[in-house]
Amino acid sequence: MSALDIARAVTNKKSSALEATEAALARIAKHNPVLNAFTDVTAERARAKARAVDEAIAAGKNPGPLAGVPFAVKNLFDVKGLPTRAGSKINRDLPAAARDATVVERLEAAGAVLVGALNMGEYAYDFTGENIHDGPSRNPHDPTRMTGGSSGGSGSAVGGALVPLTLGSDTNGSIRVPSSFCGVFGLKPTYGRLSRARSFPFVYSLDHVGPLTRSTADLALAYDAMQGPDAADAACTTRPPEPVSGLLDQGIGDLRIAVAGGYFEKSVFPEATEAISRVVKALGVNRTVEIPEAARGRAAAFVISTSEGASLHLDRLRTRPDDFDPAVRDRLIAGAMIPASLIDRAQKFRRWYRSRVLELFKSVDVVLAPATPCVAPKLGQVNFVLDGAEMPVRAHIGVHTQPISFIGLPVVAVPVPLEPMPIGVQIIAAPWREDIALRVAAALEREGVVSAAPPRGI
Repeated sequence: MSALDIARAVTNKKSSALEATEAALARIAKHNPVLNAFTDVTAERARAKARAVDEAIAAGKNPGPLAGVPFAVKNLFDVKGLPTRAGSKINRDLPAAARDATVVERLEAAGAVLVGALNMGEYAYDFTGENIHDGPSRNPHDPTRMTGGSSGGSGSAVGGALVPLTLGSDTNGSIRVPSSFCGVFGLKPTYGRLSRARSFPFVYSLDHVGPLTRSTADLALAYDAMQGPDAADAACTTRPPEPVSGLLDQGIGDLRIAVAGGYFEKSVFPEATEAISRVVKALGVNRTVEIPEAARGRAAAFVISTSEGASLHLDRLRTRPDDFDPAVRDRLIAGAMIPASLIDRAQKFRRWYRSRVLELFKSVDVVLAPATPCVAPKLGQVNFVLDGAEMPVRAHIGVHTQPISFIGLPVVAVPVPLEPMPIGVQIIAAPWREDIALRVAAALEREGVVSAAPPRGI
């Protein structure tokens, strides 16, 4: 069932929050041994919360728009009583969190029920979903394949229908890549739209948080519940909440939609081209635009990500280097050695690039682009051959997401259910226009062009 269906059934007393919770816990117990999506299951906490929701309904109180909806969060979000792992070995030595992350608190205030924490790439520096400490999260459509990262457990848990809602984070593509590989919907909001308070950072100036679900309506429902200012996150906007759930049926006849050409047409496998073609045809798009200097945008994103990420981990790199995933450790060490002059150039370019892309949004409302260049690669796959050239899988997965998150634009990733594996398309809008991107996603879902396919591998 979708989150929306569960909430309606619980609120209308056709089922109970405890029943929904027990069903989710049973699915986790059955399928997580294969998917390895969960690192922690908070069963007793979940049951207590579910009983509280049911008691509120019995007393005639409003349980909230997410009444009884089971959800889980990437293990970089603070969960009271658990150490915040952030996918690492080192963080397991931290004291248990004393309080939930803001977005977790807000979802539970809306009636949702937290059932656990999810596997992820170490310190969120990952595009594959392969964690050497906890093992890889596995793709629900083919467990021999990657989930994508770094929110790999988040994509796997929703794609495998263990829960209808998860939270992830996205610095360079870590919501959109798992959404694409696992065939689910994901929302990376505008930078600063949702609070990151009490979540473990990767790159402060690039980190976003957002939901993954099996429908556009569920994305909107979760997004609305999490909106609002938060003084505990200096980047979080002071804008009041701007609900979107009531706007999904407005249609898209008034929207100016274009497909990204140039850079975004290159380095893609046929599956990505087919997915874009289906979406473009369904929307009747006949305009192509080029996002200026996207390749340089990606290069600058690399510089800022690895240098800023390295600065966060310098003490850990000095004192516990052997406890890192070697691939993560070596990239962070490389980031620590980037000259300040190069970082300064990347930041200056970032400002210029953002202004140029915002100019583009004066003439269009939405830009479509691939979410990933390919369907999910095999676990452990190091390279693939594209256009006659051998390319590294890990570095190439984010080729289409990094130039967008780099400047904080809102994006909805929608799943195109190709056979045998799904793949995603990005719906990109101007800052603070999540409503527009979600309207387009909803229109595509109504047309049957995008959907979260039933898990084929479990």
